[in-house]
Amino acid sequence: MPVNLTLSLGTLLGFLLVLTRVAGAFVFVPLPGLSGVLAPVRVAFMFGFTLALASRWPVVAGGMPAPGVLAGWVGAEVGAGMAVGVPVAIVIEAFTLAAQVFGLPAGYGYASTVDPATQADAGILAVLAQLVAGMLFFALGLDREILRLFAESLDRAPAGTYPLHANSAAAMIHLGSNLFSVGVRLALPVVALLVMVDVALALMGRLNAQLQLLSLAFPAKMLVALLVLAWTAPLYPRVLGELSGHAWATARRLLGM
Repeated sequence: MPVNLTLSLGTLLGFLLVLTRVAGAFVFVPLPGLSGVLAPVRVAFMFGFTLALASRWPVVAGGMPAPGVLAGWVGAEVGAGMAVGVPVAIVIEAFTLAAQVFGLPAGYGYASTVDPATQADAGILAVLAQLVAGMLFFALGLDREILRLFAESLDRAPAGTYPLHANSAAAMIHLGSNLFSVGVRLALPVVALLVMVDVALALMGRLNAQLQLLSLAFPAKMLVALLVLAWTAPLYPRVLGELSGHAWATARRLLGM
């Protein structure tokens, strides 16, 4: 028995608007785990994410809207998607910033590798921090928070009605300041011990000028950096969870929730 599947124009427009909102987060913002994959995989992921929100799709009544109205809806949906995606990207960048701060003093800035997100040369610790933050992001279930935010945003600001307000810039600037604060605090223990290693080597060089300490400086500082990272690694999930809480609060403020 043949089955006919019909889809009204209003439902199709609602699906496309929700897809545009999801694309605003997954295309314009480098979310963890999706920046380095192939474009068809990202497109399939966005379609799956949109289908998961099928119960929240709006139904556009009144037929096909005017091109200007449709363009305004698309712009509003892209802004709503970026309001969710930018805070998430800031959470990941805090760990990358910390790795960049102490990577050069520790001696790891002199070796580079290919960044899977941008396909450009980057420091080893920066790439490692980005991958670890991405794994923790999914291990802590923060990806489900994104889906919950999209569902709540479609309830509070249906597709095509997202309002852009002046408080968005202030909320984003405040979250950006948290990025630098968390990044510096994560890097501070490593940088402090590296300074102590430099002072100890300088004092040993003053006590005995015959000592060739330059060849020992690099391996000593690299070893100290690895030891401190291993010692502070259990704190990273808690730091990521706390920073993510600020990010979700900022995203809800941007979405008017």
